[in-house]
Amino acid sequence: MPSKRPPRLLLAASALFFGAAYFTVRFPDTPGAGAGSFVSTLLIAMPSFVALWRFLGPKRAALSLVALSAFGFAIETTGVATGFPYGTFYYGDSLGPKMMDLVPYLLPLSWAPLVLGAVAAAAPRGRAPRRYVFWVLSAAVLLTLVDGVLDPGAASLGFWIWPEGGAYYGVPVTNYFGWLFSSTLAAALLLVLGRRGWGREMPPPGLLDSLVIAVAFWTGVALFAGLFFPAALGGALFLYLLRRRARLAAARYKGG
Repeated sequence: MPSKRPPRLLLAASALFFGAAYFTVRFPDTPGAGAGSFVSTLLIAMPSFVALWRFLGPKRAALSLVALSAFGFAIETTGVATGFPYGTFYYGDSLGPKMMDLVPYLLPLSWAPLVLGAVAAAAPRGRAPRRYVFWVLSAAVLLTLVDGVLDPGAASLGFWIWPEGGAYYGVPVTNYFGWLFSSTLAAALLLVLGRRGWGREMPPPGLLDSLVIAVAFWTGVALFAGLFFPAALGGALFLYLLRRRARLAAARYKGG
């Protein structure tokens, strides 16, 4: 029987990135911050990418990641250029070079692991068609809640800018309707492309690890930036994801 406790390495990585958030907030202009952002984003993404590779196999995993990346670039480019579906915003320079001077090339490394983790966390036990609809919508809601932690923190760091501001720590409510929309499409895309894996067995708990670490980091950013409600939301999501991870581990052990 697998342990109900989270792996020590996952907790250590979460603590490390939570602590790194302090330096991200307090020393944003440190030389080499751009390279550090790339390296840290890659390190956060790797656990879920490796888990997906083992879960779906090389071809299906690569196809899923390429499709998620292409969709992410498409929806974000549309968002920056037109304001749909998130509202008017643009990316700052902190995330490095941008495709067509609109969306950072770093985007897939930071966004795709969130989708993988949310879809895995929302996995139901049954596989009836109606369950798939609930699965997609649950993953979309979870991703939107995660953005309730991420977006205020990222905006405070200048990663992206909302020139007209918004009611939620400077972020407009339209952003969260946009996240519901794009997350629903992304979750559905992931399940369709990997149906031979997702439809046959419970996803491996390792698919949640990048999301867990990312939530720990952005909870730290929110806390050290004085954004206390997003920080509290992040703490609750962190505990929820650890619980879901333990349940996935138990379900796979039982063959559920």
